[in-house]
Amino acid sequence: MIKAVIFDLDNTLIDFMRIKKSAIDAAVTAMISAGLGMGKEEATKIMFELYNTYGIEYQEIFQKFLEKVSRKVDYRILAAGIVAYRKLQSGLLEPYPKVMHTLMKLKERGLKLAILSDAPRLKAWIRLTEMRLADFFDVVIAFEDTGEHKPSKAPFQKVLSELGVSSGECLMVGDWPERDIKGAKNAGIRTVFARYGATKDVKDSGADFEINGIEELMEVVGRAAEKGGKGRKA
Repeated sequence: MIKAVIFDLDNTLIDFMRIKKSAIDAAVTAMISAGLGMGKEEATKIMFELYNTYGIEYQEIFQKFLEKVSRKVDYRILAAGIVAYRKLQSGLLEPYPKVMHTLMKLKERGLKLAILSDAPRLKAWIRLTEMRLADFFDVVIAFEDTGEHKPSKAPFQKVLSELGVSSGECLMVGDWPERDIKGAKNAGIRTVFARYGATKDVKDSGADFEINGIEELMEVVGRAAEKGGKGRKA
């Protein structure tokens, strides 16, 4: 019997990388207008190289960027980048189509819902609140709750404990096979690969189920609830 559904946040409920790329584009444009002496293409490339080094959620990425390209932080340029980034990100932050409808249907079935994210706690809550999704979730587990990233078992064990369910009574929905799917399977949780959110081509996700849109999750929940109900495609 399925009693709960656990969701990754970025690229599962929201198109995070699309928003990130657009926000960085706006920030770089603003910094150039404020006096940054380099081209947009080069600046954008360096910015994402720094994200790859420090993590996509790194809070002082613009400072690191200016230190790298100018050897100092010009606060006029820094402020221009941060303001442009925040304005653009806030304006674009919204869930994938049919997310809210699907969450409502899951709650109507009496299921507990949880977020399991590698994002910092405040960032996760801000995104959920801005998208008006916070009230759907019984539990939100972020990086600070265990100090470990997926696919470590610790975050998955933590969310199961907070939900009060066993690993066999829930599903994990995520877009990242190496973290969301692998970590959940290691914890004994059946998995749903959100193919629509994958940021790279995935041949075999290794998940028990796959969906091409979040609305397909309702059928998966029904199939998973059946005894021995498993499969790769929803």
